[in-house]
Amino acid sequence: MSFGWTIHGDGKHMGPTDVVAPGERLAWPLTIGIGLQHIVAMFGATFLVPILTGFSPATTLFFSAVGTVVFLLITGNRLPSYLGSSFAFIAPIGAATASGGQSVAVGGILVAGLTLTVVGVIVHFAGARWINSLMPPVVNGTIVALIGFNLAPAAKANFEQAPVTALVTLGAIILATVLFRGILGRLAILLGVAVGYVTAVVRGEVDFSKVETASWVGFPEFTTPTFQVSVLGLFVPVVLVLIAENIGHVKSVAAMTGQDFDHLAGRALLADGIATSLAGVGGGSGTTTYAENIGVMAATRVYSTAAYWVAAAGALLLSLSPKFGEAIASVPAGVLGGASTLLYGMIGMLGARIWVQNKVNFSDPVNLTTAAVALVVGIANFSWTPGDLAFEGIAIGTAVTLVVYHLMRALARWRGTSQEAASPASAPAGVELEKS
Repeated sequence: MSFGWTIHGDGKHMGPTDVVAPGERLAWPLTIGIGLQHIVAMFGATFLVPILTGFSPATTLFFSAVGTVVFLLITGNRLPSYLGSSFAFIAPIGAATASGGQSVAVGGILVAGLTLTVVGVIVHFAGARWINSLMPPVVNGTIVALIGFNLAPAAKANFEQAPVTALVTLGAIILATVLFRGILGRLAILLGVAVGYVTAVVRGEVDFSKVETASWVGFPEFTTPTFQVSVLGLFVPVVLVLIAENIGHVKSVAAMTGQDFDHLAGRALLADGIATSLAGVGGGSGTTTYAENIGVMAATRVYSTAAYWVAAAGALLLSLSPKFGEAIASVPAGVLGGASTLLYGMIGMLGARIWVQNKVNFSDPVNLTTAAVALVVGIANFSWTPGDLAFEGIAIGTAVTLVVYHLMRALARWRGTSQEAASPASAPAGVELEKS
């Protein structure tokens, strides 16, 4: 591992087609500026998770910074990434907290992190082909989609507490998305939340009492994990999502830089697993590689890992201000309702995007049935309580996705029905079926 970044050009200028590679950097003032952009890019999503789940924003930011450092170290300072809060944890954290309190939720995060760590070790030595076999695009997309849509009732509950503020927040995010270009366009959620927060202040919906009494400097609050077997199953689907997100990140950065990072896939999973485990030890939200920061890299064409060290250092400093953390935690329900209405829907649609990008064929009854059954199970939040164990929509939906797909695919191959002709209900729009 090398921290001796090569200066790109003169360090002060970039040509129209220049690209700053992971092992390069610009002059430190410019690198610091880009690092600050990465902080801003991850800010909205990273803080929304603890706000929505009741976790401490300062603690979450602390472990986000630590996790980013861990990621950079384990990947040999070669794979640029910021580790922020994963939205995949929202539903299981909520269920676990309701069942046994925050410490039980933290225990679930720790178990998820340790599981991902083991997967990372396996992938590092055995490769990732088995993951592609276990989770083909139709399975991967379905799991991501049902996680997002399962959260819809939570968005509605917050929205209804302050509908005016929620509408203003949602409207501001929508407008910012299409009115602004570049970095501002990518910060639409953060801008919308800011507008919603100001609206909430004007309407008297924000409680500043904890902000006023909090100190300016201090360590965040840490929570010791406890374990309740009945809720651990809720965190299993999250591991599958984290696997997909990390491998997707590796491939995205490789495509953008023109470098081959496939050999780092195992290290990336291992690093995120350790980062999530550390968060689980101390009370932070589980982490994942962030698409928001990929957007910054695409806009700046600067892939230097030096910028991520700056981002991690900046995030760590912010996490050591309890007053800052309480200010973030004061975001009221109406703002959360407006933002989460869009965010949860976007998570669901990311699953659909996986289908589209990988050209999943829904004329194939195996693919169609897999997605159809699992999505209803997830959206309706089916539940099953065998003894002391408890499984809800996301866990059951994930299990259904894997079982239905692989069972149907195996039976279809055995019976020779894998390539049955599309029925009128399953044929894509505009496709004419032959009449028999």
